[in-house]
Amino acid sequence: MVDSGEGQWSFESAASDATVRGPGGTPIDLRTDIPHIARVYDYWLGGKTNYAADRKVAEAVMAAMPAVTESVRANRSFLRRAVHLLATEFGVRQFLDIGTGLPASDNTHEVAQRAAPDARIVYVDNDPIVLAHAHALLTSTPQGQTSYVHGDVRQPADILAKAADVLDFSQPIALMLIAMLHCVPDEDDPYSIVRTLSEAMPPGSFLVLTHPVPASEAPTGDVPAENLAAAYALMREASTGSFHARPRDQVVQFFDGWDLLDPGVVLATKWRADETESTVISVGVARKTT
Repeated sequence: MVDSGEGQWSFESAASDATVRGPGGTPIDLRTDIPHIARVYDYWLGGKTNYAADRKVAEAVMAAMPAVTESVRANRSFLRRAVHLLATEFGVRQFLDIGTGLPASDNTHEVAQRAAPDARIVYVDNDPIVLAHAHALLTSTPQGQTSYVHGDVRQPADILAKAADVLDFSQPIALMLIAMLHCVPDEDDPYSIVRTLSEAMPPGSFLVLTHPVPASEAPTGDVPAENLAAAYALMREASTGSFHARPRDQVVQFFDGWDLLDPGVVLATKWRADETESTVISVGVARKTT
């Protein structure tokens, strides 16, 4: 990826994970000596884009909550089920995935294009670490298309304008908000953000969303509340304070104006599955009918 001279982001020597270049060629230090939540998640998912500082935090969280790896993998398993369902049973051919995170196995475009080779996917993230690895997200079937947009969810109008270069907003779109809204504090009004994105989606579109539950709603017997609280404190530190678990009733509010598919908002392991892993992730999929 190169600098187009039109404000597009680019990276140099992504394999070094040292710097990326932003608009105008400004170098950005990825600071691999400081833990980063995206790389911590990568470690839990069995990825290789993580460093000693990330692994230290990841393993500390695992010590407080051994089931954390099961939880993030359950979140990934839900993504696979949801995308496959929308592509096969509902004929969705467009996906807007905001809060992409680092590439892992079975990214949205891989799942969608296995089922529907003509699917088009736009990934969005504002993290320079993700940007440095965005090339791994830009593969596509010949019939379909994938694209990466460097954007901030707190500026939804900007994301929508950029996504329109690839997606047809007169046709159904799956709006994917996977494990990212907990990074948006209440003072940034996440509900207004989701509402702006939702209003741009045409009828027949879907909202796919996951969100961590608070320690008070930890599944009884699976994850002791005090362990989860300790794990969340470590994750909050790794993400510079941007970690906000929300109870189920607050997660349901994100779906206002959408019709939830059965079984509604439930733990990731119970959404159209009966997986045995422990998880602290609430999930839901809803359709826009009008």
